[in-house]
Amino acid sequence: MSARETSVRWLKFNAVGALGIIVQLACLGVLTALGSNYLLATALAVEAAVVHNFFWHERFTWADRGRLPFGASVVRFGRFNFTTGLFSIAGNLVLMRLLVGAAHLPYIAANVLTIATCSIVNFMVSDKLVFGLPKSNPRVFSKP
Repeated sequence: MSARETSVRWLKFNAVGALGIIVQLACLGVLTALGSNYLLATALAVEAAVVHNFFWHERFTWADRGRLPFGASVVRFGRFNFTTGLFSIAGNLVLMRLLVGAAHLPYIAANVLTIATCSIVNFMVSDKLVFGLPKSNPRVFSKP
């Protein structure tokens, strides 16, 4: 992949991520306003953003890699949720504990910082492990 293609994909990834940030912050705000602990609210808000982002990434960010049959798409979603979702939840919880619990930053500001910190690794993991072309059977993909 050329540097230009990677740059365009990175911009698409961040556009989807920006929408995901809105989803995550809205969920975090609602859940904490309803009395949830900020760490539990963070985990649930991250998962909501992960689900949102997967569908947009599959249809927009990595649309050029083709659509998968339903069963293979479910497997891809599991891989996305396990890799980027797990990293995002773990990274967010650790950083939120440090930034809110130890540094006493407001939870929304702390959450924005944790999102930014996790984005580069999530892009690399998604590009290679989740939406990468299968080496063994490239015919699994169909044109969108």
